[in-house]
Amino acid sequence: MLDFFTIFSKGGIVLWCFQGAGVKESFTGPVNALIRSVILQERSGSNSFTHERQSLKYKLDNEFELIFVVGFQNILTLTYVDKFIDDVQLRFRDRYKNELVQKGALMLLNNSFEFEDDFQRILREAEESSRTRSTTYMRAFQESEKSKKTVKSMIETKGGDKGKEQGGKKSKSSKKELEKPSPPGQKTLQNGNQGLTQEEIIQKKREEFIRKHTAGPTEKPSLPHIQRGRRGGGGSGQRNKQTKVFPVFDCLCMPGFSFYANKHLVCLPPPPPPPPKKGGGGGGCGWVKGWVGSKSLSQEDMEPVLEKMKEHLIAKNVAAEIASQLCDSVAKKLEGKVMGTFTTVASTVKQALQDSLVQILQPKRRVDILRDVMEAQSQRRPFVITFCGVNGVGKSTNLAKISYWLIENGFTVLIAACDTFRAGAVEQLRTHQRRLNALHPPEKHGGQPVVQLYEKGYGKDAAGIAMEAIAYARNQAFDVVLVDTAGRMQDNAPLMTALAKLIAVNMPDLVLFVGEALVGNEAVDQLVKFNQALADHSMSEKPRLIDGIVLTKFDTIDDKVGAAISMTYITGQPIVFVGTGQTYNDLRSLNARAVVGALMKA
Repeated sequence: MLDFFTIFSKGGIVLWCFQGAGVKESFTGPVNALIRSVILQERSGSNSFTHERQSLKYKLDNEFELIFVVGFQNILTLTYVDKFIDDVQLRFRDRYKNELVQKGALMLLNNSFEFEDDFQRILREAEESSRTRSTTYMRAFQESEKSKKTVKSMIETKGGDKGKEQGGKKSKSSKKELEKPSPPGQKTLQNGNQGLTQEEIIQKKREEFIRKHTAGPTEKPSLPHIQRGRRGGGGSGQRNKQTKVFPVFDCLCMPGFSFYANKHLVCLPPPPPPPPKKGGGGGGCGWVKGWVGSKSLSQEDMEPVLEKMKEHLIAKNVAAEIASQLCDSVAKKLEGKVMGTFTTVASTVKQALQDSLVQILQPKRRVDILRDVMEAQSQRRPFVITFCGVNGVGKSTNLAKISYWLIENGFTVLIAACDTFRAGAVEQLRTHQRRLNALHPPEKHGGQPVVQLYEKGYGKDAAGIAMEAIAYARNQAFDVVLVDTAGRMQDNAPLMTALAKLIAVNMPDLVLFVGEALVGNEAVDQLVKFNQALADHSMSEKPRLIDGIVLTKFDTIDDKVGAAISMTYITGQPIVFVGTGQTYNDLRSLNARAVVGALMKA
């Protein structure tokens, strides 16, 4: 039933692999997709991954830097896979522990791992245990406990009449007993001290007070019976000789003494010292051992640190769901790993989280617009960029900033006004066109304007306008076409359908989502629904989704830069530009390490 099973190091060296009978396709494609999309992108919080028609389960071994991957068809429900991959991991570790300790690529390449027999045995045991697992059936009524109850036992009596009668008979005698005066030394109290004399109650209170205010062992200390001291002359001879009693004030309480309600201070012997721990090897050695690298991290060690890290990320504007997934991924990455010398759990977890955040912000594919524009020039066609996003995030303003950046790099730009919904959208783009041409006059560029606006007014089909603009740019030899679209909320189905149609019909080279850095959890909802709408309304098998992100208003958030993490984690796509102001020059590329430094700052 298994398509393949492979064991490889985190450096990419395959130590051992198995391929099922009748499976002709290579497993390198699914495994490489797992590495690119999950392991390198720090998304290992979940141990499953789906690639086309295959389901992959994987397990990380952080002590020996190994990855165990099993693949099978996703239409199958194999309940034994999780336990099976754990058993294979333990057996492989135990058998080749000495070889794995010798770290290094050459060591791993020179060793031969003959694991076929052990693997087949573990697989047979797992499959047999899944077949012989007993099926649970619903119990019959005769097998239930309710069937064994009699009718008499299920009849409820109101208040218990028999008990009342017996209680009534006993109440008279009990009242008479209460009315009898008790002798002076044998008075009883009703507040939880039934049947205790006054001396025993005082003794009990003393013991409770000692337990609260002494640092001795938890069991009750055995105290000698202390008679109550009297102000008269004959009381001192009746006291216990081992106990000293001193008169004190109400407010006085000296260390090592206990103060009681009879205004006498009783000097008690000091509590015995706690017994030494077995096998401690000395307190100093145990303390040092906790710091040096002899401890492997467990989930319990990391849980309090990760909880604080999660709260810190949420406070820095990271979406709550993303913060939780990041902490789970870090825990899985560190579990079983041996700590370094003189390092604490907090510092280890923090460093791992920083590395994960940097890895997330560094894209799995680099978006180099200038190189792509020059490649499109060699093919004698314009390079098309489409901007989309919700209302009011600054799509038109940042489109003008990118136009200025392209002009500075020597390219000509055609702006397609496809926002035919919002009043004033065309006039806003015309103003930007006029200002950009003023900054770069046509006289300096052979009499040709470097920026032109293609517009057809309002109320027209946006997809048709974009198609006409691309054809016009091809005829007039423009280098880049920037398509401006109407802002729309992610829940507006008609507008989302229109956007998906525009992208599906015109197939732009780059689709940029424009989002603001002020959002938190809303960023996740926006990106998920935009991508879902593009996928649902696409006419091709591989739909065109968002290729990159433009993050606006980045200068207004100080160190609350969590939206960058949330957006990149959801889409897996890079942040291409960051808007940092209101002028054409205020456009920057993202510095991943600077963002992570601001994010982790307390």
